[in-house]
Amino acid sequence: MALKILEGCINCDMCEPECPNTAISMGEKVYEINPDLCTECVGFYDNPTCISVCPIDVIITDPDRVEDKDTLYQKFQKLVHEDKI
Repeated sequence: MALKILEGCINCDMCEPECPNTAISMGEKVYEINPDLCTECVGFYDNPTCISVCPIDVIITDPDRVEDKDTLYQKFQKLVHEDKI
């Protein structure tokens, strides 16, 4: 699954610099996660770093973007390959 930031986000700026895929950016009101770039840190870390640094626990798995670990790893490999081009 990709991750999602809920509207309760306080824009503390903790999550954005932690994302190895640069999937997090400022939206209209709160930070947002681009589901096409989010691998839940698969390929980089054991757990999503944005969730671990969020002080108010507003980052959840997105129920609309269900992806298993293999799919997330394939996305990671594609993103890493595109980065090298």
